[in-house]
Amino acid sequence: MNGENVAAGAPDPVLVIGGPTASGKSALALELAERLDGVVINADSMQVYRELPVLTAQPDAAARARAPHRLYGVLPGDAPCSAGRWREMALAEIDAALAAGRRPVVVGGTGLYLSALTQGIADIPPVPEAARAEATALYDRLGGTAFRDALAAHDPATAARLPPGDRQRLIRAWEVAAATGRPLSDWQAGPEAAPPPHLVFDVVLVLPPRAALYAACDARFTAMMEAGAPDEVRALAARRLDPGLPVMKALGVPELLRHLAGALPRDEAIRLARQATRRYAKRQYTWFRHRGGMPRARVRSHTAVAQYSESLASEIFNKVQIGH
Repeated sequence: MNGENVAAGAPDPVLVIGGPTASGKSALALELAERLDGVVINADSMQVYRELPVLTAQPDAAARARAPHRLYGVLPGDAPCSAGRWREMALAEIDAALAAGRRPVVVGGTGLYLSALTQGIADIPPVPEAARAEATALYDRLGGTAFRDALAAHDPATAARLPPGDRQRLIRAWEVAAATGRPLSDWQAGPEAAPPPHLVFDVVLVLPPRAALYAACDARFTAMMEAGAPDEVRALAARRLDPGLPVMKALGVPELLRHLAGALPRDEAIRLARQATRRYAKRQYTWFRHRGGMPRARVRSHTAVAQYSESLASEIFNKVQIGH
């Protein structure tokens, strides 16, 4: 590892494990949590929702029996979770683990969440619910393209980088501009809220060879189908949630919804869902590789170019223990 050493007498660093979907990072986190008397804390934006435990690959009962798990399935699908909200919940769980004498092991593939935790996040004031409701109603009335065109008058930078179908982020940009008088892009370009001064982070990135990663993505989706993913999506559809909510865009959900509605054969739904999963894994891989462990002053990093294995867990365990 590289970076700052932990000061004498300071708490053990927070172990942060990131990487693309199906890379084996959750198995690595569980193995290390067992060895370190740790608590596994979720940093995946879809695993916070309770409706899709199979389709989002949440830890099963056997994994939860081996180590405590936090922030899995804690929110309903109609409660959107932002990086800022997750960061607050994660910091509370980290502090609780440290207070109990346990090692926090944060794991997930949502790079924005991990970056918010280790590097800080734009300090945007809370937005009143009325502003959010107004922005949502306007998007629904205008549609994505016209709404984005209207947003460009207030926040041209954000409007330029978001597609019309990115309902959640477009609405977020509008509500921030309306509530604060400043565009979201302006807030994001300003000083970030600093990482917690009492925490030091050990960041481990799991980046297997891409061919192995894509094969693992395909195999895992097949296993999800056999474990009840269609039933989860059927129950989700019965709730008639807003299709713009994040949970409705979870990997596999759009394809299985079309299949259950009779618009797509099962085999074609599986093929398209696997394709979407591989594309998502590719984007994650690129993000983590270019971030290089998200180094900052109080972050030490290590990149493992391999799939999870016991030997990899032992290697990481030794590096974490000696702290260099």
